[in-house]
Amino acid sequence: MPIHLTSLTRRRFLQAAGASVFWSGRRAIGVEADDVETDLVYLINDTHIGKKQPTDSKVPSQLRQVISELVKRPKQPACVLMNGDLALKDGQAGDYRHFAKLIRPLQDAGIETHLTLGNHDDRKVFYEIMNEQRPEDSLVESRHVSVVETMHANFFLLDSLQKTMVTQGTIGTQQLNWLASALDASKDKPAIIVTHHNPRLGGDPLHFPGGLIDSQELWNVIAPRKWVKAYIHGHIHDRTYAEHQGIHILNTPATSYVADPKKSTTGWTTARLTKGGVTLTTQTNDQSHPWNGNTKSLQWRSM
Repeated sequence: MPIHLTSLTRRRFLQAAGASVFWSGRRAIGVEADDVETDLVYLINDTHIGKKQPTDSKVPSQLRQVISELVKRPKQPACVLMNGDLALKDGQAGDYRHFAKLIRPLQDAGIETHLTLGNHDDRKVFYEIMNEQRPEDSLVESRHVSVVETMHANFFLLDSLQKTMVTQGTIGTQQLNWLASALDASKDKPAIIVTHHNPRLGGDPLHFPGGLIDSQELWNVIAPRKWVKAYIHGHIHDRTYAEHQGIHILNTPATSYVADPKKSTTGWTTARLTKGGVTLTTQTNDQSHPWNGNTKSLQWRSM
């Protein structure tokens, strides 16, 4: 579950976490370093799990398929990032109970899992049910944020939930100030921003208008910091690749529903990182879909 950085210095944080610089958090007893692919990260978003969804219905079955594939791997990924809209509609307690049950095999296998929130989530209810996610010391008041360290990149998980059932998202001044400080303290490795909502920056392609209201304010923070290399989001239930001011914008497909079945499908994404970039592989629930196994290699912008 997420490691929430406190006022510890970076060195003291790593010592306190009892981990190498390759990853943060705790793994199950018996999971050895040789059993982990430290350059591999799983990306999942828009699970939209509901309390009344039958066990064998499409949406929970699709998430179950991803989880099953993960736990059967001969080696674990460095971590799993689940990027918002965990709940079906408005973040009911039963939604999170069902969601927690579905992802329990990851916990049982000792696979490090980190969650962000989207516009269909409810922060208060989320913390009540997923109480292990509640930080002892909040980094940003009323926001669920964390930093995940992997071998080749640091992932900064932001909270773009403005209000439950409001399509647009925000980062907000306080979270932006925290992000700027956190990024400046971690210049030694590429930084990747993970947020549920898409940026609304215009350009080509024009991004979905239901995204971040304060997209430009966010870009004012991350664009000048050359070690920020990519921005990962969901929310649109599609798959696209874009770039703005040298930062790759990676829109990963939803695990639940598609916006347009003629153009997209459901699935998940794997990210294999190197010092200089990333290779993304799309895995689809429908194994006959043209996207299944499709790869995209990206190089990071220079410092």
